[in-house]
Amino acid sequence: MKLSIYLKDKLYAFIIFITYIIILILFLIALKITSSIIIFIIAFTIVIFFIILFYDYFRKRKFYNELVSKLNSLDRKYLLIEMILEPNFLEGKILYDILDEVNKNEHDLISKLKKRQNDFKEYIELWIHEVKLPLASLTLMNRKDKSTLRELKRIEDDVEQILYYVRCENANNDYLIKEWNLDNIVKNVALRNKDNLLALNIDFKVDNCNLKVLTDSKWLEFIINQIVSNSIKYKKEKDSFIEITGKDYKDYITITIYDNGMGISKSDLPRVFNKTFTGNNGRSNSSKSTGMGLYLCRELCNKLGHKIEIDSRIDKYTKVTITIYKKDFYAI
Repeated sequence: MKLSIYLKDKLYAFIIFITYIIILILFLIALKITSSIIIFIIAFTIVIFFIILFYDYFRKRKFYNELVSKLNSLDRKYLLIEMILEPNFLEGKILYDILDEVNKNEHDLISKLKKRQNDFKEYIELWIHEVKLPLASLTLMNRKDKSTLRELKRIEDDVEQILYYVRCENANNDYLIKEWNLDNIVKNVALRNKDNLLALNIDFKVDNCNLKVLTDSKWLEFIINQIVSNSIKYKKEKDSFIEITGKDYKDYITITIYDNGMGISKSDLPRVFNKTFTGNNGRSNSSKSTGMGLYLCRELCNKLGHKIEIDSRIDKYTKVTITIYKKDFYAI
């Protein structure tokens, strides 16, 4: 709080004080008080006035400067009241009580929203698990109908995307990092996609995946499955293949999913991990893309402490690399 602003705000007090001084001088003259005594009384009155004024200014300046400083430094502005001390002047106490009441209401609202969000999450997860049962039954009933199986697989993947989107947004208790065999995770992905791989005549290759990785197996399986599903969706017409390769380095392990499909244009490549971004392939392909698959892959990788990168050339290849670090605290 600047002194000039404070004094400007106290303009009414100066006007009243000057009026009082004029009346006091006239009153003292009327009483025939000597000029030296009048000057002393006026000077003393002015000094007392400014002492009171500056005491009030410095007291309030400390509180308001701290208030503004804490407000600017906080990401969550509603926590402001918890970062400041209650002031010792009336206006400050009134403001403090108002902020405290607003903060309590904000916490109540946040608690209600969190409860509503958790209830919605639980409902979605329950709904997804219920939907999986008829999907599994339909899959068994249509084992010989390859086209129906492919459509059921698409539905299953979309349902799973919803599940992991919910888990990604509320991930605190939904994953467990420990040591898993990468080969088993890749085999599960291959089994999930075997019907499409066989029907579309896609060669599926696995190399050097008998490695131990610190991750959550279900989440990593979902990530790899999303990438493989994209490779299948955007495959070449002939001689298409998908190759998954593991490499063990000193401080990390990489998983590379490589395909020789349609590829991604250079203009789309920087944005493929953006939420709902479909790109040219997603808009032109017969099976329209939601733009959520790679977004979820990146978000899940971030939460697991992994890194995901993508490289591609149009009509040549797409290569996705997942880096899993060998961090000691994961093991603990």
